[in-house]
Amino acid sequence: MNRKIQPHIRKIKDLNICTPIRTTLPNGIPLSIINAGEEDVVRIDIIFSGGRWHQSQKLQALFTNRMLREGTKKYSSAEIAKKLDYYGSWLELSTSSEYAFVTIYSLNKYVKETLSIVESMIEESIFPEQELKIILDTNIQQYRINSSKVEFLSQQGLLQTVYGSQHPCGQILSEDDYRNISSQVLQNFYEQYYHSQNCIIFLSGKITSEIIQQVIEHLGSSFGSKSIQKDYKKRFCLTPASDKRIFIENTNALQSSVKIGCATISQQHPDYLKIRVLITLLGGYFGSRLMSNIREKKGYTYGISAGIVPYPDNGLFLISTETANEYVAPLIKEVYHEIDRLHQELVAEDELTIVRNYMLGEMCRSYESPFSLADAWIFITTSKLDDDYFLRSVKVINEITPKEIQDLAQKYLCKENLKEVIAGKKLS
Repeated sequence: MNRKIQPHIRKIKDLNICTPIRTTLPNGIPLSIINAGEEDVVRIDIIFSGGRWHQSQKLQALFTNRMLREGTKKYSSAEIAKKLDYYGSWLELSTSSEYAFVTIYSLNKYVKETLSIVESMIEESIFPEQELKIILDTNIQQYRINSSKVEFLSQQGLLQTVYGSQHPCGQILSEDDYRNISSQVLQNFYEQYYHSQNCIIFLSGKITSEIIQQVIEHLGSSFGSKSIQKDYKKRFCLTPASDKRIFIENTNALQSSVKIGCATISQQHPDYLKIRVLITLLGGYFGSRLMSNIREKKGYTYGISAGIVPYPDNGLFLISTETANEYVAPLIKEVYHEIDRLHQELVAEDELTIVRNYMLGEMCRSYESPFSLADAWIFITTSKLDDDYFLRSVKVINEITPKEIQDLAQKYLCKENLKEVIAGKKLS
């Protein structure tokens, strides 16, 4: 190989992503199988439709999910931790707006033993009061620490400003919300949402027929005993604040956190894939316009980014950065200057080519392992998108024109709609 000769650059025209094999377990749970990889490791994702959108009080969904590992009718929290460690398994618990996730990584040879623990967690959790108290106390301490950070304050402030205090995204937490969580509150949520009629499963890695049989035995039969009607999808109205700029004072802050944003289109909108290109160009990668201007030319910040945070029925367009207190005003001015440029000028083709190559390269890197493929298809399923989403993404990235980008900027990047939230030290 002659390393003085540059490798041939091939343009990415399509993306062949392994499609999962879809089937249904005896108790009605949809099962998606992604058989890929050479190592004897599997990942099992058990996903329940039970996130913040479904809870009757703040933090109910989060702590129901978090407490699954803290004790069941069969195992104590110590026994769960010890057994998972002995079998070399790794458990992850998380929640989102609409979903709760139970993810377990296991060696193929110990799938049976690992699944017996997981089965107990999702079928017979007991939410012991003593373990719950310890976890709540720990989270209250973390909340107090976060409440002193300007980044946390500005993020919460922007969500409340854009969505309103009655919307799940805009609800601000307090210590009382943690103290209002009880074992019974979690048990009620668990009984309503953690059952087979409200669940989907993804199985990824080096999958054998024996592993599929173990999944059927542990998750495909008795797990269906909870016969509860599936919950309807809740919808919430946005009630944004009338003020354009909100200031949250933190007298000890060395820097100010700046968040600029507004509600925007959802992932299902026909323009969503195109607006992703626009947002990437503006602030979605290291060479973006916001970084080139505000970081490199002006030196106002070490980093600034723009993106869309997806939520049910809409998204949050967000520009985020931290800067010295005295640079807040000129930094915001430059943000609007870059938005004006997108309104008024066509993007140069060479700059658009860089953005295209970056986005296509990121897509290729994101879908090269069995577990990243599982993440991709979980995203498709939970976002209620079609299987051709990835092919459409590549097509849009390759074919979008500078004129389309300008039109999208004029339509969706409206300065009048943007809210500004600054958390930091007030200048005298």
